[in-house]
Amino acid sequence: MLQIDTAPPAPPPRHIQDAALALVFLTRLPLPIAGPLAEGAAARAMGWFPLVGGLVGLVGGLVTALASLAHLPPLACALLGLAAMVWLTGGLHEDGGADVADGFGGGRDVARKLEIMRDSRVGSYGVLALIFSVGLRAAAIAALLVAGPGAVIAGLVAAGALSRAGLAALADRLPPARRDGLAAAQGKPTKTTVWLAGALGGGIALLALASLALGWLALPAALAAAGATGLMAALARRQIGGHTGDVFGAAQQVAEIAALLTLTAWMAGS
Repeated sequence: MLQIDTAPPAPPPRHIQDAALALVFLTRLPLPIAGPLAEGAAARAMGWFPLVGGLVGLVGGLVTALASLAHLPPLACALLGLAAMVWLTGGLHEDGGADVADGFGGGRDVARKLEIMRDSRVGSYGVLALIFSVGLRAAAIAALLVAGPGAVIAGLVAAGALSRAGLAALADRLPPARRDGLAAAQGKPTKTTVWLAGALGGGIALLALASLALGWLALPAALAAAGATGLMAALARRQIGGHTGDVFGAAQQVAEIAALLTLTAWMAGS
């Protein structure tokens, strides 16, 4: 008699689930997540954020390189690459950076700062933060393009990974500023997750830049990104006593800017 196996398929390994969850968190890709999340999955997913960041940077780099093949001006190419990355992430990090600028700049006390950050409207501080973020990154990408399309792709992959590598450490070192926020619900990552994020970020940056025989540039770029993340963590502790989802977005923005400017400075000087 024919036997039909009706048992459900085995779930994918946990690290695959965590990586997929990181992709869902940081991009707008419609990747299905089957069933309820396992305990600690949201916090473990932070270890895979650099991998997603490298993917986002790769998309931006490819769009910039393709635009350069159409003989567009370097700044236009850079802005198109940034637009592709913003579309892929849904402007998640830019929104966080703008909210932090509004809250930290316009609030008189912790409660008011958090209230402003939760407001969907963007104020003058937030608009200025977006202008500086887009402007500095576009200028750096356009400068990298002078060194060739490969430099842009490698630089954006490295910066994308490094700028997200410190977010797990930030979540580990700072308490949530709100008890009911998304960052609080995500949970605190373990030391293993923090080390995984750091190793992935550094490894991806090293591999990307090694393709140009510039692997050594991963070190100064990593130090710049880590320093920027640390400064944002110190500012968040002083301003609101902890982290929020918006603080993560702002930290990613300043770290990416720091990494890109560092790569641009070293490449221009070599």
